[in-house]
Amino acid sequence: MSNVSSAPQTSEAVYRSSHLALTRLAYLLVGDRSEAEDIVQTVFTTAAARWETIEEPAAYLRRAVVNQANDVHRRCLRRTATAVHVVESSAEPELDDLWCLVQRLPAAQLAVVVLRFYEDLALADIAALLDRPSSTVRSDLRRALMKLRESLQ
Repeated sequence: MSNVSSAPQTSEAVYRSSHLALTRLAYLLVGDRSEAEDIVQTVFTTAAARWETIEEPAAYLRRAVVNQANDVHRRCLRRTATAVHVVESSAEPELDDLWCLVQRLPAAQLAVVVLRFYEDLALADIAALLDRPSSTVRSDLRRALMKLRESLQ
């Protein structure tokens, strides 16, 4: 029996297998397809330079996408004093009224909601990914859900 799972993956193989999922994650975090594609390209370009030193490529790339999305939010805050670009209308089924409300959440709460409900990560995994205490992640999720409930009423 060969030990294929422990063999290091090439950047090309990881790109092919995870590009779509990472682009989707970036899109959910920033709400703009072009920006999401730019984020993923930037992440892969940066990672390629030191690919051999990355122990867990999937986890590293997901965290890098979240960090890049946070950078986008910070730039938006500086330019427009609003944390997210809200898509007013779209033919995409995910972009309904609830999704527009989710996009209006502060960046930290948005990241937790997307990682929990769209990426189906456990709170402990989200805390590790965001490098934040589990209690803070739980609080962000609770506050986000309260805001969404209030907005829906």
